[in-house]
Amino acid sequence: MKVIVRNALIAALYVVFTIINPFSFENIQFRISEVLILLVFFRKDYFLGLVVGCIIANMFSPMGIYDVIFGTLATVLSLICIMYSKHLFITWIFPTVFNAFIVGLELYLILELPFWLSVLGVAIGEAVVMIIGVVLFYFLKRNDAFMNLIKANQNYTFKDDLSS
Repeated sequence: MKVIVRNALIAALYVVFTIINPFSFENIQFRISEVLILLVFFRKDYFLGLVVGCIIANMFSPMGIYDVIFGTLATVLSLICIMYSKHLFITWIFPTVFNAFIVGLELYLILELPFWLSVLGVAIGEAVVMIIGVVLFYFLKRNDAFMNLIKANQNYTFKDDLSS
C-alpha cells in the first residue's frame, strides 16, 4: 500500500511541476518535472508513478494524444536506462537523447516546426534540467534522511550499513 501511495505522490508532483511551468511543451522545453525521473536510479518501483505522471501531464500538451503516446515513450525508455544505470553522472544522457529525437520528431510532424532545430531545442532544455537534477541528487544522496524518505534501495548504501 505504501508503494502505491508513494507512486501516486510522485505522479502528482510530476503533473503539477509540468503544468505550472510555461516551458514544459513545444520546441523550447525546460520541463523541471523531469528531474523526478532520477528517482528510479535509487528505487525502480517509482517507474509506475513517473509513467502515470507523464501520461497525465502530456494530456495538457498542444500535441494532444501524440504527446501522450510518444512523449511518454521517451520517458519510458529513459526510465528503463536510468533504472539499470550504475553511474548517476551519466543518467542525464538518456532522457536528453530520447526526448530530443522523439519529441523533436513530434514537433516536426505535428506542429510542423523545423526538425533539427526542434531536436536541438529539446536536447538543450532537457540536458540543462537533467544536469541540474544530477547535481542535486548527487548532494541529496549524501543525506541519509532524504534517502530514507525516498526509501532508496539501490545505488546507495546507508552510512550505518558501512560500519557493519
